[in-house]
Amino acid sequence: MKRLIVICEGQTEQEFCNKILAPYLVGKGIYIQSPLIKRSGGGIVSWEVLRKEIDTYLRSDSNVYVTTFIDLYGIKSTHQFPQWEESQRITQVKDRVRNIESAMSAEVDNHRFVSNIVVHEFETILFSDLNSITDQIDSSELRMGELEGIINEYEDIELINDSPQTAPSKRLESCIIGYDKIVYGNIIAETIGLARIREKCAKFNEWIEKLENI
Repeated sequence: MKRLIVICEGQTEQEFCNKILAPYLVGKGIYIQSPLIKRSGGGIVSWEVLRKEIDTYLRSDSNVYVTTFIDLYGIKSTHQFPQWEESQRITQVKDRVRNIESAMSAEVDNHRFVSNIVVHEFETILFSDLNSITDQIDSSELRMGELEGIINEYEDIELINDSPQTAPSKRLESCIIGYDKIVYGNIIAETIGLARIREKCAKFNEWIEKLENI
């Protein structure tokens, strides 16, 4: 059984790991632990702080693997992630993220580290299946026209806009009355299922494939 540390940005990601990712990966012979980023109790920190945390986990056990589960949405230039400024000149957002991830891996320089940044944020995956949302949320709490419009607008749901007003989480708050990201987020994700999420979210699927092959 291999051991994998998934450093989570927040409780939503942590719950996803515990309830969905862990049961799947244990069947692949991989046992995961999903701590929150330590310095802030979750949330984005500077690359310097995050890198030290990654290095600490890697040094703690010569057999442990480490990955990150953080959103592109929350990262700013002030966090000083490697290749951040250079990546801003890359047009395609997924290529931009891959560039930053490659630079993260190069700086850590350990084959047991799997860099990962979610495009644009965790809530993107909840748009993978409209029926799963309607199955779990009472119709009186849904603005269906708005929700359907978002899904129809984006052939690739991982590209749903990342502005403060139109990020996936903000859109869900607008479409679902009383939306709670931790509670609703993982109920919907569980209903969708990992297979459907992987089918609809190519960049997210790349990460899962890397974890399967550690």
